[in-house]
Amino acid sequence: MTDDARTIVIAMRTDEAAAVLPPYLRARLAEFGVVAGQDELARADALLTGWGSPRLTGEFLAGAPRLRAVFHAAGSVKWLLTPAAWERGIIVSAAAAANAGPVADYTYALIVLASKKALPSAAAYSTRSRWPAFGERTGADARTVGVVGASRIGRLVIDRLRTADAGYRILLYDPYVSAADAAQLGATAVDLDTLCGNSSIVTLHAPELPETRGLLNAARLALIPDGGTVINTARGTLVDTEALARECASGRLDALLDVTDPEPLTAEHPLFGLPNVLITPHIAGAQGSEVRRLGAYAVEEVERWARGHRLRGEVRREDLDRLA
Repeated sequence: MTDDARTIVIAMRTDEAAAVLPPYLRARLAEFGVVAGQDELARADALLTGWGSPRLTGEFLAGAPRLRAVFHAAGSVKWLLTPAAWERGIIVSAAAAANAGPVADYTYALIVLASKKALPSAAAYSTRSRWPAFGERTGADARTVGVVGASRIGRLVIDRLRTADAGYRILLYDPYVSAADAAQLGATAVDLDTLCGNSSIVTLHAPELPETRGLLNAARLALIPDGGTVINTARGTLVDTEALARECASGRLDALLDVTDPEPLTAEHPLFGLPNVLITPHIAGAQGSEVRRLGAYAVEEVERWARGHRLRGEVRREDLDRLA
């Protein structure tokens, strides 16, 4: 099939497509086929999808009889794909690798804030207008950070911690990573209870699976030392929200959460009123100017596909359960 006969449909909201695919990326995309909107779905050989895209149900795919490949300019594709897509044999690529960097950077920033007890210090300063006493101050040096999940993002977080001047001690829980492999990453492999019991900061980077739901339950939260912090930039269901709220309300633990369960929390949820809790609206991933990274990654994947090269971000059906 020649480039001018190949149709690449952008199946995103107009505002999302404008941010993810600015003119210079659209021009590059046009080198590999005719770029069209969703009204040309019947002629689509490939789709560029994103957060606002339609789900690839059997009904949707019936309207796209030529479709052979989907390039997702965002992270997770779990919500996008259905058995019908796999049964059609459609090639799927996701820009999760391009989204991982912003999440890892955001997580590392939260770890630094947690190390310095920024939230409780700011709360005390605003209500009592006093500097913390010297003995109350904390720092990052030699902190033990527990990383739950050696996912793509988890590995990037470990790398940022490993190369930091603070000399973090890094514990890792991941049932699929051996002790030797963890050591190569710069971490010590431990079981989850040991991680919780020995980490002043616990940061979550595991996928959402039936077996990971409530991974940090009341019992494991109770293992985290007094003054510890829970950081979640992965999936809200990994944490027992109500148990965490009780620990934070007591002042024993702090929490820095970019995801919650449910999401969003109700406005009246007790976590919102606590001075030692920060909740952000799922902003760790690519935002604003950063989303162009996702578009660039997807366009590069289209080029590889068009040239018959191996895709860097290919998602296989057998791997889907272990992905975020």
